[in-house]
Amino acid sequence: MSNGWNTFYMFLLGIVAFFTREIVTFIMLGFVLVTLNNIHTTMKNIYKVTADREARKYWEID
Repeated sequence: MSNGWNTFYMFLLGIVAFFTREIVTFIMLGFVLVTLNNIHTTMKNIYKVTADREARKYWEID
């Protein structure tokens, strides 16, 4: 998902959280989503490194 869609989604959830008085839940959900996004980015970078033959030789990955 692009950054624009993530922003829109968080804005929409923020409005719902405000009216249902679940602000703390909204903040915790934001932390979880940011963490999952960081994990996903890291895994994509690891895949790029392991998919490259030259990088595999450097890191000695079989």
